[in-house]
Amino acid sequence: MNRQPTSLQPHVLEVKDLHKSYGSLDVLKGVSFSAPKGQVITFIGSSGSGKSTLLRCCNLLELSHAGDIIFDGEPVIWKQHGAARQPASRQQITAMRTNLAMVFQQFNLWSHMTILDNVIEAPVTVLGRPRDEMRGIGLELLSKVGIADKADAWPSQLSGGQQQRAAIARALAMQPMAMLFDEPTSALDPELEQEVVRVIKALAEEGRTMLLVTHDMRLARDLSNHVIFLHQGKIEEQGAPDDILVNPKSERLQQFLSASAAS
Repeated sequence: MNRQPTSLQPHVLEVKDLHKSYGSLDVLKGVSFSAPKGQVITFIGSSGSGKSTLLRCCNLLELSHAGDIIFDGEPVIWKQHGAARQPASRQQITAMRTNLAMVFQQFNLWSHMTILDNVIEAPVTVLGRPRDEMRGIGLELLSKVGIADKADAWPSQLSGGQQQRAAIARALAMQPMAMLFDEPTSALDPELEQEVVRVIKALAEEGRTMLLVTHDMRLARDLSNHVIFLHQGKIEEQGAPDDILVNPKSERLQQFLSASAAS
């Protein structure tokens, strides 16, 4: 399912010249990209290249130090500068985190809640949705990801693949404008990984907007409209998946893909 880009769609998210440092370590060194509605933008690169940091900066879980983030046509308003800069609007933070739903590598389910309660808690407490109404929606979402029979189970009773599918259902429950996946399969063994990959592919086929950080080059090739290769905090190369993953131009990307194929 190699997806063709549709450039006329409005942008859900635009990032311009983004910078982020941890002390003296520059992690992002001027990254720019856009995520049109309905497209899958995939980030690849070696460990430490800035992929996960970039994703977390997009929904303000991490705060960048310079550059612009434009969500649904509205730029983030900042106060202060550099390492001291903060979003000026609490309302804007809430809107972005609600509409840019993150699926983490390590699931992050609440251990003291059933799977169904994990899925519906944020819409109930953050969005004010009625709990009874959300229970029905939550069951539909668990069915969508193939684990409706686990609604009353605890996270500890589920496999890693089932927990990650529950985390995807939890993200979907917020009805986000885009979904952000941070290495969603890297903590899973190959069999469980394929359970999660099938769900992510089905979401892509629905035309959902996604930002995906992955080590799985086959997933990147099959799913993406646009692939971005990060190296040392900068975009080394980007383009359509067939160009980037099949005919890479930069020597560094060629080395990375060779190492990925050998692992």
